[in-house]
Parts: sequence; C-alpha cells; structure tokens
Amino acid sequence: MDNPAGLSILRGMSEMSDILIVGGGLNGPALALALAQAGRSVTVIDALPETVRKDAAFDGRGYALALASVRLLRRIGVWERVEDHAQPMLEIKVSDGRAGEGPSPFFLHFDHAEIEEGPMGQMIEDRYLRRALLEAMDEAEGITQVTDSVSAQEVDARSVTLTLASGKTVSGRMVVGCDGRASGTAVRAGIRRTGWGYGQTALVAAVAHERPHHGIAHQFFMPPGPLAILPLPGNVSSIVWSESEATAASFAALSDDDFMEVLRPRFGDFLGEISLKGKRYTYPLGLTIANSFVAERLALVGDAAHGMHPIAGQGLNAGLRDVGALAQVVSEAARRGEDFAAPDVLERYQQWRRFDTATLAAVTDATNRLFSNDNPVLRLGRDIGMGVLGSMPGLRRGFIREAAGLTGDLPELMKG
Repeated sequence: MDNPAGLSILRGMSEMSDILIVGGGLNGPALALALAQAGRSVTVIDALPETVRKDAAFDGRGYALALASVRLLRRIGVWERVEDHAQPMLEIKVSDGRAGEGPSPFFLHFDHAEIEEGPMGQMIEDRYLRRALLEAMDEAEGITQVTDSVSAQEVDARSVTLTLASGKTVSGRMVVGCDGRASGTAVRAGIRRTGWGYGQTALVAAVAHERPHHGIAHQFFMPPGPLAILPLPGNVSSIVWSESEATAASFAALSDDDFMEVLRPRFGDFLGEISLKGKRYTYPLGLTIANSFVAERLALVGDAAHGMHPIAGQGLNAGLRDVGALAQVVSEAARRGEDFAAPDVLERYQQWRRFDTATLAAVTDATNRLFSNDNPVLRLGRDIGMGVLGSMPGLRRGFIREAAGLTGDLPELMKG
C-alpha cells in the first residue's frame, strides 16, 4: 500500500515538503530515507505505480555494491531486508584476451583478505534491492509517495513548485532530480550535459553454471569491450557484456540457444556448463555528465548528474555517494539554522561530488579506450602493466580499497 500520507497530498496538494525528489528508482528512495532519518519531510514523485516497481521479475540485473554503499544501506535501514539475498564479493580477477583464445598470462588478482574490513562488496539483484527500498519508504515517517509525472517546475526565492501531469501541484523548499540520464529536472532547469557514446552496447543477462563461483568476480577485456562475470547467490552469475553496437544488435536478435553459443567461447569453461537464466536485455553505453550538479533550489543525484561506462561497476555506487553527501550537507546546514537550499549550501554538495565524479569518469573512459582495442603495442603495454601492478602489494591493496569504496572523502553514512 502507498504511504497513507501520500493520499492526503494527492487529494489536496496543499502541504509543503522540505524536499521534493523526482524519480523513484534506487537513488531517489535511498535519499528519501536518509533525509527522513535526519528529520526532513520528503515527497517522492515517480511515474510508475509502486506495485509495478515492487513486482519486477528476475531479469539478470544485479548491482556490485561496494562496501561503503552497503554501509549506507545499513544505516538507512535497508540492508537487513536484502542481506539474505546478497552474495559477498571475495575476489576480483582481471584478465585480457580474445574470444575463444582464453586470457593472456598476465592478470590482476584482488583478494579481500588483503584488507581488514571484510568482503570488498556485495552482489544483489535489482528486484530485491528495489523492493526493499520501497518497503522501507512505506514504513518511514515523513515520506510521501506520489504516482505521477512532472510537466513543469517553477522556482521562487523560498520554494519550488512542480506541476504534475494530472494538473495538481506539489511544493517544497528544494527539488532533487533522481530521474536518470535524460533528467527532466535538469532539462527544465536549463542544465546542459557533456558526453559521448562509445559505439558499444551492453548485453546483460544471468547464467547458471555447474561449478561454484566462490564469490569471485571476473573482468575479461576483449577487443570489442569487456565481459564482466559477477557472482550471485548459488551457482548463478550476472554478466555485463560490452560489444560493438552492430554486433550487439545481431547477438540480441538471436534465440536464447544461439545467444549461448556465441557467449560460451567468451565466457569460457572454468565454471563448467552454462545456461541462460531469466531474460536478456541491452542498453547503449556512453558518458554523460551534467555541466552543473546544482541550480537554484535544485540538486542532481545519480545518473541525473553523471552516467558512466559500467566497466568499473561504479554507477550505483557513485549515486549512493551523492545520496550520502547531499543528505549530510542538507542536515548540517539545517542544524546550523541555514537555508539548506541556499546557493552556497548546494555549492558545498557540488564541490564535494564533482571532483570525485570527474576523476571516476576519466578513469572509466580511459580504461575502456585502452582495453577495447586490438592494437598489439597497447596489448603488450597493458598486459605488462597488469603484471607489474599485480606484483606490488601496496599498490594492489590501494586498488582493493578503491573497489570497496573506502577511499576519498566519504560521507558519514558510508563510514564504519
């Protein structure tokens, strides 16, 4: 059931919330819970009915949650709802090669035993995490959920008013866009974007396999793009397979049996016989970053602020860092008696997140360009580089901590 408070808002739309959040996917609910926990009143607006969002069937989608992201989910009361469905990531193996030829002799091996905090992260299916966030919002005080789409937004010196497709309006002291790469919140605020496509498409699915994966994630770099094999509970792994657009389109059009035939030489036989589990789907790959993460009484979070190549599995993790940072900035400003939507306050959020985002975007972009080619000179250089890095414990430990999300200026919700 929807939050009962949401019914009164839907009828009258006369109350004002502290924060309006547009987008009810993953980052929007996480931010709503973090803000409500700090005493803010929040209205979350999403075009999809809650029942549709809760009832997503298994389709192979999974998220590699860094340890820092797990900490945030635990702090906002979500992790205990999904922990039984999670798979700890104990090791990561990175290799380079060609389809059907196997990996090169040079590879990277990251083991969680090299850090003190435990597993580097957890794999969780989309359907469990999404449902848990929605259930937590249903039970939380101070969160109103509205099923509608936004058609216009108006800002004045003290508030933001959103006009919904139904003709009703909602008001708040600020609005947060958690509405994806094509963010209408950003467009209506006049925020432009910078980015480009990679000429690649991700093929995403889940596969069952004979042998256990032992909590090991694999990243196999091939000339057209990387293949990530990510462990899920049981003898199941989620794959994110990047191919050129034309090749991916032809593979996506294949029957399930024929699709598995082209996947097998790339996947290899190290987990025994494999079979498709659930649906397959595709999405185009590119880089897109909002030219500003803030505007007057407005902030952008997650893909609305930045969308990157999945090569490092950091998309949702970067969004949850946004969530932690914005919730902290707003809460600290409110405790000091400041207007938490004032330009100088929102600029603190932008300064906090923009450098980290730009660095991550540059690293993922450069890594994809370096490895997604068959240039023999580059192949030799990157293979030697992986061999050298793998032999240096201090540097390797640094990469492990980076993968676990333990580096940089962490929000309080992500600290141990």
